[in-house]
Amino acid sequence: MKIRIYLFLMVFFSVITFAQKTVSGKITDEDGVAIPSASVTIEEPGKDAILAYGITNSKGEYKVTFTTSESNVDLKVKAFNQKPLTKQISNSDQSLTFKMQSEATEIKEVQLKTKMITSRGDTIAYDLKAFDSKSDRTLADVMKKIPGIEVKTDGTILYQGNAINKFYVEGKDLMEGGYGTITNSLPKEAIQKLEVLENHQPVKMLQGKIPSDAAAINIKLKNSVTMTGRGEVGAGFGEPWLWNLKLTPMFFSKKQQWVLNYKTNNMGEQVENEGNILSFGNRFEGRRINASQNDWLNVENSRTPNLPVKRYLFNNVHYLSANYLTNIDNKKEWELKVNANYTNNNVERESYSKIDYFATTENPAFSVTENIVNRFFTDKLKGELIFSKNAKKGFFKNTTSFSQFWNADRAVVDRTDNLDVRNGKEALQSPTSSFQNSLSTILPWKEKMVNVQSFINYQNDSQKLDVSPASYLDIPGFNPGANAEYVRQNLQLKTFEANHSANIGFSAKGWTFTPEVGLNFKSTELRTALTNYQNGRPFGYGINFDNDMKYTTATPYGSLGINYKSDSWMLYANVPVNSNNITAEDPLRNVSKSINKVTFEPNVFVQYNFASFFKASLNGNINNNFGEVNTAYSGFLMTSPTSLNAMDANNPIPENNNKSAGARLEYRNPLNNLFFNVNYRLSDAKRNLISNPTIVGGYSVMKYIEQDNNVVSNGYSAEIGKYLPKFKTNASISYSNNTSTSDAFLNNDSYTNKNISQSFGIKLNNTYFSWMSIDYNANFTRTKQTSTGSVNSNAARKGFNHNLGLFLYPIENHTVGFNWDQVNTSAANEEYRNGFYDLSYQFSWSAKKIDFEVKWMNIANKKVFETYDINTTNISYTRILLRPSQVMFTVKFNFK
Repeated sequence: MKIRIYLFLMVFFSVITFAQKTVSGKITDEDGVAIPSASVTIEEPGKDAILAYGITNSKGEYKVTFTTSESNVDLKVKAFNQKPLTKQISNSDQSLTFKMQSEATEIKEVQLKTKMITSRGDTIAYDLKAFDSKSDRTLADVMKKIPGIEVKTDGTILYQGNAINKFYVEGKDLMEGGYGTITNSLPKEAIQKLEVLENHQPVKMLQGKIPSDAAAINIKLKNSVTMTGRGEVGAGFGEPWLWNLKLTPMFFSKKQQWVLNYKTNNMGEQVENEGNILSFGNRFEGRRINASQNDWLNVENSRTPNLPVKRYLFNNVHYLSANYLTNIDNKKEWELKVNANYTNNNVERESYSKIDYFATTENPAFSVTENIVNRFFTDKLKGELIFSKNAKKGFFKNTTSFSQFWNADRAVVDRTDNLDVRNGKEALQSPTSSFQNSLSTILPWKEKMVNVQSFINYQNDSQKLDVSPASYLDIPGFNPGANAEYVRQNLQLKTFEANHSANIGFSAKGWTFTPEVGLNFKSTELRTALTNYQNGRPFGYGINFDNDMKYTTATPYGSLGINYKSDSWMLYANVPVNSNNITAEDPLRNVSKSINKVTFEPNVFVQYNFASFFKASLNGNINNNFGEVNTAYSGFLMTSPTSLNAMDANNPIPENNNKSAGARLEYRNPLNNLFFNVNYRLSDAKRNLISNPTIVGGYSVMKYIEQDNNVVSNGYSAEIGKYLPKFKTNASISYSNNTSTSDAFLNNDSYTNKNISQSFGIKLNNTYFSWMSIDYNANFTRTKQTSTGSVNSNAARKGFNHNLGLFLYPIENHTVGFNWDQVNTSAANEEYRNGFYDLSYQFSWSAKKIDFEVKWMNIANKKVFETYDINTTNISYTRILLRPSQVMFTVKFNFK
């Protein structure tokens, strides 16, 4: 492993240092007046191949770094109303000043020959018209075809493989990270261009002082005042009657922005996730989280297939959201934002599984079959109020949010193991209340900056799991009671968290130092009780099945932030010293344990820009984790009807030490539409506790033992994308390989588990023909799991899935679409092929921007998905119920 790391780093640094040359100087007119925004390109002689480029600043100064093996290169200068200059220069470091002659010729900025992509400084702008097809309607449709940009299935936008940190419309962050609503519903016709802001620091006061390696996206609209949006109304035939309604009007102006959104359907489209926060900005903006429930208790869940959600989701969803932004001062520095959303969803799911467990030293081989039918009820409300100022001379942001859940889950299970047949009904009620407030302000103090941050979080989870009849439970070591009608697990979890900090920033000659002091505090109270009910009266199982645990962590710390930014280099590091004080107390068992430990947890990131188009970076960090209440409770807890979990009361508090390091090489050239990145990462996690599950009859009892153990992971990945304007094709390929080795226990037997996963993906979009467009995505995966020691197994699994979208335009305003999803899995001698086909016809009333679509989904009427898996402890066959064939008629339109 070390040899691979050394070889990688040698290649990494050799690429950085090989033949780098820099040409700098000044561009003026005939009178010696500086010419700003002139383009300076370095090209190979006679090849018209651009190696690097630069833009002069307001003083006419330029600097271009390039790499080539040629002895001479051509330097070309272009500027508005100036005669172009070309000069052959040697491949060496040098300073050159040029005087340009006036000429009444319009010369545009450095850009692609087809004018699809332009670049200026850290901003790359894409003309969406160059990438869209006749079948595209929204921003999300087009973004999936832009080189260097990827849109994941959950809506997250990646640039060069990394998530963006901000999503703006006309420079304003209306959605505060929950940008899925806009990308899915903003019509492409309203957009002038899409901008990628590289190395984006969202806090204006910190720009040029605290660097950032993350990118942001800004949408430029055609009109300064825009009223737009997207709507759909649909109905269809299926089981039962189908509907689909989407209404998303939007308004954007220089002072105000708002988006209203209502979506409902029962056709399998997962619209409720549009409210999720996908980008979290900068730490100096304060802290934001996706409020979620602590899902301690669960009914038995039917399995889900590796398919697009629309193939298997039986839903009945209503999602309503509203986002509003307004400037409240004349300078447009202060903003008020109000965001709210509500979700009501009812999901049905069903699966059948046959699991064959391997023999162990304690148990013979056995089989379990289970048929699970679920209903999941989601009822969720969230509100958020944000008050902020983002100016060069001051920053303030306060975010207050509240979330309330009224969720409930149901399960009906038919289970057979060792010829014993049982039927059970399970019900979970899980209301949750959550409140957060985040405050961050930066104030100028002479030549310094003072930053104060405060975050408070309170959450109350109350969960109740009922299983009936009580005889359904067959957990080793647990007797539900001969007269028990049903068993109930009660749980209440109260969490309070507070993070407060203050720092001062000093800046000089590109360096910024930020000494900081702070306190992180978290207190969690867990109370549980397991009872059975007889004639409507509760009877407890005793102290061993109750918990009254309080887990507290108090961590005062001091740290020093080190930041540096120049034309080529970027550095940010943090070197904190933490005083960790953790206590765990359970008066029911007279348990009181604590740990007080000082830890040094540095992290560092270094990036070097060279040859105009390359970025190379190294990063590393060390962090320590001392567990949570879920690693400390010692009373048995029925987390699901299949298992009782507990920690040994004598176990110490968990101590986990994690070290990781990574390297990255990135190339993005908007001049020839080529983007690629190569990544490597190595991590080592050392733990003092290890889980030791015991499995009998298909049920598990989870315990932990004290023993040092490690999880070592390393992985590398590469991705390259290229747009071919001549063929109107965007193509990309990606590859990743990840290996992890871990120590493990099962039924008191120790073994080592090694997992290797590989993935190869291709993506292709083509609009060469006026009568046809193609979107194609394919992914090949291979996983191998090897266990050695007291447990021995060797399992391999292969997978292939692809999606083909073919659109034909035989007549103007008429579109015929064909979609093909294919998912294949194979393990041992078993192989399953799952293909799904859709057909659509769309007529576009272009004058009114209205589409009429008829779509036939799952033409083959495939009703089940089959898969076969080999795991460390078992082999499983699974059959999952899918949505049947259905036909939808939909009217789609834009708001203005």
